[in-house]
Amino acid sequence: MRYRQLGNSDIEISVLGLGTMTWGHQNSESDAHQQIDLALAEGINFIDTAEMYPTPTRAETWRTTERYIGSWLAASGGRERIVLASKIAGPARDPAGQQHIRDGLSRHDRRNIVEALDGSLKRLNTDYLDLYQLHWPDRKTNFFGQREYPYLDDADSVAIEETLEVLADQVKAGKVRHIGVSNETPWGVAEFIKQSERRGLPRIVSVQNPYSLLNRLYEGGLSEFSHREGVGLLAYSPLAFGALTGKYLGGARPEGSRLSAVYRTFNRYDSASAQAAIAGYVEVAQQHNISPAQLALAYVISKPFVASALTGQTSLAQLRDNLGALDVTLSEEIQAQVQAIHQRIPNPAP
Repeated sequence: MRYRQLGNSDIEISVLGLGTMTWGHQNSESDAHQQIDLALAEGINFIDTAEMYPTPTRAETWRTTERYIGSWLAASGGRERIVLASKIAGPARDPAGQQHIRDGLSRHDRRNIVEALDGSLKRLNTDYLDLYQLHWPDRKTNFFGQREYPYLDDADSVAIEETLEVLADQVKAGKVRHIGVSNETPWGVAEFIKQSERRGLPRIVSVQNPYSLLNRLYEGGLSEFSHREGVGLLAYSPLAFGALTGKYLGGARPEGSRLSAVYRTFNRYDSASAQAAIAGYVEVAQQHNISPAQLALAYVISKPFVASALTGQTSLAQLRDNLGALDVTLSEEIQAQVQAIHQRIPNPAP
């Protein structure tokens, strides 16, 4: 395993992190515990979760993922062995779909942050988090695959400085070591840094955004914040919901897979351009006798702005395959082939 500094914090995390969003829908409590045990045995020390997990969030299952991690911690006593991160949900774009999270009014204000954090700590059976993140912005902006910025009124949004002040109190109370953002834009990252410096408040150490062979938009603006401001990328969906393994090519939906079991109507990776790009990357992997998943992950963790790539898997076999990315060397030939596909089909699935 290789390790990198988490932003400008004093924490080192594994370049492959354990994503958990399937635990509670596709994975049982026993599955979750087995994944944690194997991950730790292979050197993974970073576990990322969220109050709303598993996804898609549902009234009958939300908070289950944190409970599974908490039961592992209670049984193992292994808190010092992991770097543990969670997230507070943001305002619902469709309130009807998020009524179960604080009556659908989840904002990044004092009431919600304190309630959400205390709930996460209780479920996780720990008295602190190494990293606490805002799952998506409180304000109206473009994220979750939306390319264009929406010029919409957001006068009801909680100001970033107000959110930071509440988070600062949680750091002072010892509940949180470091803070981060997720699904953020360059303006948002800049504003968080500016307000922290102006007010002497904790500084974000990370941004958890999508980044993969199908979505390299992070390279265009946010990567410079990683380089110059010490804000590390926690890359989520590095395998694009498993699409980059090639298992969904040609409209296939393997039984038990995420797109057949949970996200039946999810079509971000079904476009003709995305499918063409995936087929190209799968062919490159096959030419060089590596698995498509390993190629995709090796590319992501080769980038200096990536602190960790968060892999979600539903089986130990998938986790072992993902770990094989650590042994992959991206030769000049492979890099040229990857870049040629990207130039022909850039960012087909943001």
